[in-house]
Amino acid sequence: MQPGHCRPGLTEVGKMGMWQRLIASTAGLGLLLSAGGAAAQWELDNGNSSLNFISVKNAAVAETHRFDTLVGFVGEDGTVQLAIDLASVDTGIEIRDERMRKMLFETESFSSANVSGKVDPAVLAALEPGTVLTTDLEVTLSLHGVEATVSAPVVVINEASGVLRVITSRPVMVSAASFDLAKGVAALQEVAGLNSISTAVPVTFHLVFKPASAP
Repeated sequence: MQPGHCRPGLTEVGKMGMWQRLIASTAGLGLLLSAGGAAAQWELDNGNSSLNFISVKNAAVAETHRFDTLVGFVGEDGTVQLAIDLASVDTGIEIRDERMRKMLFETESFSSANVSGKVDPAVLAALEPGTVLTTDLEVTLSLHGVEATVSAPVVVINEASGVLRVITSRPVMVSAASFDLAKGVAALQEVAGLNSISTAVPVTFHLVFKPASAP
């Protein structure tokens, strides 16, 4: 399945509902820009971006999962915003996706995870075409009603075409306990009849930003 593409068999109505949830939870990209007081220099290309996480069950079986729907931008002033539609979680097993929505993320109450941060505008200005930058990006992650600071080690590539790629240089560890998700993990473990499910998961991403459209 390609990044940003819906599961086979998902109807157009289902696709619309998924986008409506994300737009409602983030107030849309336009309002994200207004709230941040920033003009977008790059907008996220959801179809070519990916955000993955790995879970380990029974202390031995590792599985990779993803979120299919992302919205975000990098502003001219260095503002960074990313919204993740939690209902778009894709583990490859529909019943597990549904359990994660209801029992772990509780998407009826917490429809999205939001990442915000700020990059020094001077750093962006120095990103000439062909430049590769390695840095640690400090961001605020809002997930399940909890906010915490997270450090994401990234490689930033400014391609000659104007596309900006932001890729994790190593996984970002996210703890379920830090975001009030430990009970949800325990509930998933019980319903699936597992001996254990990891409560700290490595997250990786490959975000592709295209030059913002002219107003």
